[in-house]
Amino acid sequence: RLMLEIQINASVFWFLGHHGQLSLSAVFLDEYRDRLFLGGKDILYSLLLGPTSSESKEIYWPPLPGNREDCIQTGKDPQTECANFVRLLQPYNRTHLLACGTGAFQPMCAFISVGHRGEHVFTMDPLNVESGRGKVPHDPSFPFASAFSGGELYTGLTADFLGRDSVIFRSMGGRSTMRTETDQKLLHDPKFIAAHLIPDNDDRDNDKVYFFFTEKATEAGDREGSIHTRVGRVCANDVGGQRVLVNKWSTFIKARLVCSVPGPHGIDTHFNQLEDVFLLRTKDERNPDVYAIFSTISNVFQGFAVCVYRMADIREAFNGPFAHKEGPDYQWGAYEGRVPYPRPGVCPSKITNQPGREFGSTKDFPDSVLQFARSHPLMWRPVFPALRQPVLVKANIPYKLKQIVVDRVEAEDGHYDVMFIGTDSGTVLKVIALQGGNSLEMEVVTLEELQVFKVPTPITSMEISVKRQAVFVGSPAGVAQVKLHRCETYGKACAECCLARDPYCAWDGSSCSRYTPNSKRRFRRQDIRHGNPVLQCVDQSPGDLDVTEDKVVYGTENNSTFLECVPRSPQATVTWLVQRDDRKDEVKLDDRVMSTDQGLLFRRLFRHDEGVYICRSREHGFTQVLGRITLEVLQGETVDELMARDNAGLSDSFKDRSRTWFKDIMQLIGPSNLPHVEEYCERMWCNDKLRRKHKSMLEKYRQAQESARKARSKNSGERNRTPRDLSAWEE
Repeated sequence: RLMLEIQINASVFWFLGHHGQLSLSAVFLDEYRDRLFLGGKDILYSLLLGPTSSESKEIYWPPLPGNREDCIQTGKDPQTECANFVRLLQPYNRTHLLACGTGAFQPMCAFISVGHRGEHVFTMDPLNVESGRGKVPHDPSFPFASAFSGGELYTGLTADFLGRDSVIFRSMGGRSTMRTETDQKLLHDPKFIAAHLIPDNDDRDNDKVYFFFTEKATEAGDREGSIHTRVGRVCANDVGGQRVLVNKWSTFIKARLVCSVPGPHGIDTHFNQLEDVFLLRTKDERNPDVYAIFSTISNVFQGFAVCVYRMADIREAFNGPFAHKEGPDYQWGAYEGRVPYPRPGVCPSKITNQPGREFGSTKDFPDSVLQFARSHPLMWRPVFPALRQPVLVKANIPYKLKQIVVDRVEAEDGHYDVMFIGTDSGTVLKVIALQGGNSLEMEVVTLEELQVFKVPTPITSMEISVKRQAVFVGSPAGVAQVKLHRCETYGKACAECCLARDPYCAWDGSSCSRYTPNSKRRFRRQDIRHGNPVLQCVDQSPGDLDVTEDKVVYGTENNSTFLECVPRSPQATVTWLVQRDDRKDEVKLDDRVMSTDQGLLFRRLFRHDEGVYICRSREHGFTQVLGRITLEVLQGETVDELMARDNAGLSDSFKDRSRTWFKDIMQLIGPSNLPHVEEYCERMWCNDKLRRKHKSMLEKYRQAQESARKARSKNSGERNRTPRDLSAWEE
């Protein structure tokens, strides 16, 4: 049995697969069974999500005999291509999953028995395997989208070995297999990102499957390589035409999704490359909010944006005019001629039926409707995001935004959409976007930036579980479970909890804890929109806010030194003050003394840098002291001389004496600071076991301090004496 590497800490749970390398390529979160199903390279996993531990089972699923060898003979890579990479995991019925993999460039599918709720069954009949053509792509690196509903599988993919036949397929179920025609008007080198079934109304005959993808834009004219993002749709009950479009989609139409920001001279900056799509489901299943990550394809700069779309705006675009071009020498425009009935793109249902003109299926549609649908798949009006602008824009950042999930959270002053965004460096950003009053300006608040994986690795999937209050983050290395909220990390004061502006958290009178809308706590404090602790925490005395630990840092003259101070809130600005002789001045920053996100860096330390450094944060007009650090500078020449002589080739008679050089360093520090040194060393180097073992050492140092003080008062002239061993070395 293969050993599985499972690691747990306070906020992240990792599953790294056997031998610590999962090669994750498919994820399905089953909230009903409390299980997480994973697909990787030649492997399937089932994780039972318990409150304290995760039991796991696995199925080894390599390509069929001979297929791996055939793949290698065609020139494909044995490690990254000639294996069975599981690309699809979908619930098939109450007891089985549908799993499909690339099968070493010969796609295959199988049914996985997972049992009923409460059971941890995970088996597959290796002999009961069927072809996966049209269900998953041949190449494991090719983009792919799927949706499963009513026993039918809808996929957007490249369906051939060479990756040239881009189609939207419907397979399985009782109806005929459907696909798009091979026509660049319909799909022009598409990259499929997501597919979702979204009902239009209570009539199931009006259910539609929406595909989100990017493609080369034929309407862009002479601008070669222009990429547009599309939303396309087909009717779930489409069965093609009787004489035209036989077994081909007869209801396929598409519209452009626009995500842009105003630029100079009235020219907008467009984010055209779609990266990921998340449907935020609401109580109204017909109207989810569509969250989408976009990137630029410009060579000038790299930027990313998140736009939100309303289903009402998408439907309005599909109900608007069709795009039309008379000929190669004409410009694109809105079609102004007569549109045949039933309108192309609508589903055969009670709405389309009229007295004497009933349409039981798309086979009953007139040929004129099908011909028009074939020649006019594109809508003229694009779909703009809510408020006609992105909710988030990131430019010139050291990572790429790749995945997104969203949770709608109820807070004291309203509902907020918390975005969890995965990057190509293995980090997860927790972000909210706030609209300020009557202004269209969006305030973006980064609540957390969490490094999920120990080694930077691109995040390839994210699944959110409101039930478990967690996000499951997938990467080629493995999968991690991250908590939606970590209120305890926001400090132990009302002001710190309020400044965090996390909709999940509120001050309950004694701690920063999970906000529950129905609880009636007298001391509950929360202010997401303004983050104003002055108003929220009026009953907290100022002395409670500056709970800081005094530290002592020793630096050597002419060397570099770092004073650490990290604000809890990413939005806070930090200033440094230095106190000398009861006078406080702001630290002057230059090339030698630099302020970083982690603290204050002295690239070269001088004697006059000694003093008490105060780290102070400011946010929304609220100021708080985060730390006081006493910087003591040791004379560089003396320390260098001691270190050099210790490292020099001393004779054996002096070796024992040279081992006491640290005593001379301690004497330079001074006996009055010995307790601080012990606390520093304990904090830096002692684990809990050693800390318990050496707990009595601090008291011994205090006794040494008292003895030193008595000796100093007895003979004050010894303060500046030569170190004990130095005179012997000089002989």
